[in-house]
Amino acid sequence: MTKRNKFNLKQIIKKLPKIILKIFLWFIFLSIFSVLLLKWINPQTTSIMIQRKVEALVLWNDRQMIAYEWFSYDDISKQMALAVVAAEDQNFPFHFGFDFEQIEKAFEQHERGRRLRGASTITQQVAKNLFLWEGRSFIRKGFEVYFTVLIELLWSKERILEVYLNIIETGDMIFGVGAASQIYFKKLPGKLTRSQAALLTATIPNPKRFSAKRPSGYILRRQNWILGQMSSLGGTSYLKNL
Repeated sequence: MTKRNKFNLKQIIKKLPKIILKIFLWFIFLSIFSVLLLKWINPQTTSIMIQRKVEALVLWNDRQMIAYEWFSYDDISKQMALAVVAAEDQNFPFHFGFDFEQIEKAFEQHERGRRLRGASTITQQVAKNLFLWEGRSFIRKGFEVYFTVLIELLWSKERILEVYLNIIETGDMIFGVGAASQIYFKKLPGKLTRSQAALLTATIPNPKRFSAKRPSGYILRRQNWILGQMSSLGGTSYLKNL
């Protein structure tokens, strides 16, 4: 190694903290700017959509086109909005992105020998689907926490739910309740009935395995459970808490 190379290496090491700081500040700026922009501008794609597209290309999946069509919150059946809240995050109107009660219950069940279930809120799912990758690493979870806080700070609850309903994975290369309602039920999302909303919601935890078009016995039982939860919340008037 020449003296010049040694000198350059020392200079790089010396400047490394400043370089890391600049990268960190740029990340903070760009992330805040992106989240703030999406408060008003509807996303054209998401991180999960891009991942599915790449997977389809790599695996030569017959279905390579993403089915995705944006609908405003007012153009989506309130039964659908209620169904996802009832099934996925009943405390959504009241928490700040994290449901610590459900997290505690999940760990208690895990300690009793049951599989550790997810306790992600609707806001956390929006953060993951929009900006992040799949997985359970601490690094990904840390980014999820960060984006969840940003979204809760900068968006209204109604906007969070609107984005969730539009970007959630609802089938193989199908995203959002707008595309799903037209593919599965041949109708616009504003026309979804209470029963159809519950059925579609029942498949959301694993939409690539389960289908609203050909529901299994498990999905039908889950649909009935969701319908019961929707009733126990008091119907669509529960959404007035948003």
